[in-house]
Amino acid sequence: MGLTASVLAVDAGNSKTDVAVVAADGTVLATARGGGFRPPAVGVRAAVDEVADAVERAFAAAGVTSVDHVSACLANADFPVEEEQLAAALQARAWGAGTQVRNDTFAVLRAGVTEPRGVAVVCGAGINCVGMRPDGRTARFPALGRISGDWGGGWGLAEEAMWHASRAEDGRGAPTALARTLPAHFGLTSMYALVEALHLEHVESARRHELTPVLFATAADGDPVARSLVDRLADEVVTMATVALTRIDLLEEETPVVLGGGVLAARHPQLDDGVRDLLAARAPKAVPRVVTAPPVLGAALLGLDRAGAREEAHERLRAYFA
Repeated sequence: MGLTASVLAVDAGNSKTDVAVVAADGTVLATARGGGFRPPAVGVRAAVDEVADAVERAFAAAGVTSVDHVSACLANADFPVEEEQLAAALQARAWGAGTQVRNDTFAVLRAGVTEPRGVAVVCGAGINCVGMRPDGRTARFPALGRISGDWGGGWGLAEEAMWHASRAEDGRGAPTALARTLPAHFGLTSMYALVEALHLEHVESARRHELTPVLFATAADGDPVARSLVDRLADEVVTMATVALTRIDLLEEETPVVLGGGVLAARHPQLDDGVRDLLAARAPKAVPRVVTAPPVLGAALLGLDRAGAREEAHERLRAYFA
């Protein structure tokens, strides 16, 4: 007799969706990958259809038609009302007896801690932070960009770098090597040419994110303006983490602070050192760690937490994704 599926784990980001069907003992019965999850761009129904494609393939591979619990960590679930709306949309698909939706940052946090306790800061295309305790208390931010007080993330860093580089070139700002290194990435000789190419869409706007690694390389070469942007990002990461720790009363306890997302996982020395030094000063009990495990692991662990699974099940699940 086969294993019964306990959890359908869903980690749905803007660019891709990962799902896993997990038995009660932590055995992964099947996984699948689908496209990005973008309700603001395509609507809730179409976004959930994208998830459904991956779920149906995973169910077929696992030989099941439903699970006990759906644990979904979704991009664009920034407010409780959005989580409720998305949970209803997923529940309507009848994939599981119950459905819980969280923001996708919770998946990164849970993937990086041994129990549902700690804080995570994710810096990828954008920046976000969440905290959680085993008693269910959480801390979170809307994370909608500048309108919700955020600074940083790959897109934000690229925009800031271009701002400084443009002003350096035309004389409004301090000199910076970014005025040379940013356009050179696209084979151009000036910021004027780069701005024109982006404006006229000779260079696709979506390629702006390619400038973030250029910023870090320029900082590593010692450029003061580039280094100041990296230092500011370190400050933002630690500010978010410290506020989250304070909100859920973990500032005075030894607590993991999980660092995830492409920018933080790249382990840029200046950023890495800056985050650790500032944490040591502002949150001395915090224990920073970079997580590289896939977030779908975190979604699955949250599902096993809800099912009251034994520690061996968590260990088996982690071993699969190691």
